[in-house]
Amino acid sequence: MKVYFPGHPRITPEEVSAALDIAAKQVRRNLPKFTYSCQNHSSVNGFYAPCENNQWTCGFWPGEIWLAYEYTGDPVMKYAALILVESFLHRIENRIDVDHHDMGFLYTPSCVAAYKLTGSRDARRAAVLAAGQLLSRFQPKGRFLQAWGDMGAGENYRFIIDSLLNVPLLYWASGETGDGRYREVALAHTETCLKYCIRPDGSTYHTFFMNPGTGGPDHGATCQGYQDNSAWARGQAWGVYGTALSYRYARRKEYRDAFRRVTQFYLSRLPQDLVPYWDLTFTSGDEEPRDSSSACIAACGLLEMAGHSEPEEADALRTLAKQMVKSLVDRYSVKDPGKSNGLVLHGTYSKKSPYNTCTPEGVDECVSWGDYFYMEALTRLHKDWNPYW
Repeated sequence: MKVYFPGHPRITPEEVSAALDIAAKQVRRNLPKFTYSCQNHSSVNGFYAPCENNQWTCGFWPGEIWLAYEYTGDPVMKYAALILVESFLHRIENRIDVDHHDMGFLYTPSCVAAYKLTGSRDARRAAVLAAGQLLSRFQPKGRFLQAWGDMGAGENYRFIIDSLLNVPLLYWASGETGDGRYREVALAHTETCLKYCIRPDGSTYHTFFMNPGTGGPDHGATCQGYQDNSAWARGQAWGVYGTALSYRYARRKEYRDAFRRVTQFYLSRLPQDLVPYWDLTFTSGDEEPRDSSSACIAACGLLEMAGHSEPEEADALRTLAKQMVKSLVDRYSVKDPGKSNGLVLHGTYSKKSPYNTCTPEGVDECVSWGDYFYMEALTRLHKDWNPYW
């Protein structure tokens, strides 16, 4: 992969440590508000409010705590994150808002992380139960994990590009329990998702509908992108990271090829500061909000694939990630806790357009997954990290 941005500065090890210091202090500062409550999906005027553990995004905040614990060794972080583990166990045991595919987003950074770092049996039980719930979303006719809605309903017989970050929970559960069914479904879904979500030019559909009668492909569409034939910036970043993770678990050449295609398209649409607008239709000069969370996710994907690449390509991928993270730290990170209790400004959750079906919220705000993947990217640059995913 060629070097796309010669001359752009790369973050230094010293700058990585300084950024992690600031992030960990912000996490520590937030514990009184977000230990017995979860963090809302996005901030309002820069500040997150507490919420119940009932959103698809609730796993990212405990993931930040675990990353901060890894960096600082502060036992208070561990104590707080294990309190949240109990909330996640309660949620899955009582099936509170779990009838969707986002079990990986919920249980990987919260409970798989907890089990890997502490050996918590409650965390393991919660994550295995969540993997079982995710398994129940599998549609044999079409071979995919249905994203939302009543199982089999025609209007929701679809999957979305985000799902590539949910399937690592299945690979983990297969290894942990010895049950090969989890891995078989992960492989089947990934094959279907990559076959239909990635267009010939390397751009991605947000969501793809299958025919409930035949199980064959029907059409691609968007929910949160600008329009059906555009490339939603966060979805494209899920594609970058998701194909890298898919390659790690399956080692299939076509997954590496898919990573290169979606990544090259993503890089070709970045503005000067390497942080995209909320949809890749928009480029430099457009009066549209950015999505810093997309850059955070993509940087993690670049660093993931660097670990599976030959030296020349690995160096190029790490260089790109260091350039992106440098821009995020310098231009987008929260440095004054009086202005925000988040970590990264200028994220976009859901931007309404004339052509999409989303509910507008969290536009030009901090978003919880952006904060988490920002810390993950810094952690990957700081040390040889044992991934949660």
